[in-house]
Amino acid sequence: MNRTLKPLLRIGVAAAFGALLGGVGRTSRVVRDLKHNAVFTPAMWISIGLWFAFSIYWSVAARDKAPTRSGESILSRQFHVFAVNVALLILVFPVPGLLQQILPASPALQAAGLAIQAAFIGLAIWARRFLGSNWSGEVRIASGHELVRSGPYAYVRHPIYTALVGMYIGTCLVSGQLHGPVALGIMLLAYSRKIRMEERALAEAFPDDHERYRETTWAWIPGVY
Repeated sequence: MNRTLKPLLRIGVAAAFGALLGGVGRTSRVVRDLKHNAVFTPAMWISIGLWFAFSIYWSVAARDKAPTRSGESILSRQFHVFAVNVALLILVFPVPGLLQQILPASPALQAAGLAIQAAFIGLAIWARRFLGSNWSGEVRIASGHELVRSGPYAYVRHPIYTALVGMYIGTCLVSGQLHGPVALGIMLLAYSRKIRMEERALAEAFPDDHERYRETTWAWIPGVY
């Protein structure tokens, strides 16, 4: 499928899903409850805005990418994209059955969540700049690929994923509802799978250097893994 048709297909699927949801919404109590509860606090709007700003930066930065020498299959990549998109939707939107307030709706807690989210966005940008053209959304080895071990990579091997964990936690604190931790769990599973794949690819590309690198760093969550 060429690059022109892919966005059109995604728009078509989204439109069809929206039409289906709208039709069901006329008779479904679940969807009516979703509409009733889809009222965001000011702090949640700010959190959504931070995610939006981050996605814009990431889309622009993605243009700096070296050609691929070897990489994962299209099916594997699409599976990961689907999982992380589901996680982000669950994180942001009030999901029926997951609306229990598990944290107090405290302005101080929400402010802390926003500060954490913003700080980890900074970490993601910092790490992305050090990675340069080695970066890619899919698991791959680029032409002229280098094993980056400077900046945040001197401490963790996948600091961008570390940043995403922090960003999710920040939004969880802002929301305070059960759907936040559920989304975080899905995200952790998706990126755990991706990290294992990336570790294997890097170990094959840099067998000696990567082994030494692993001995002195954490994968993505310092003190845990």
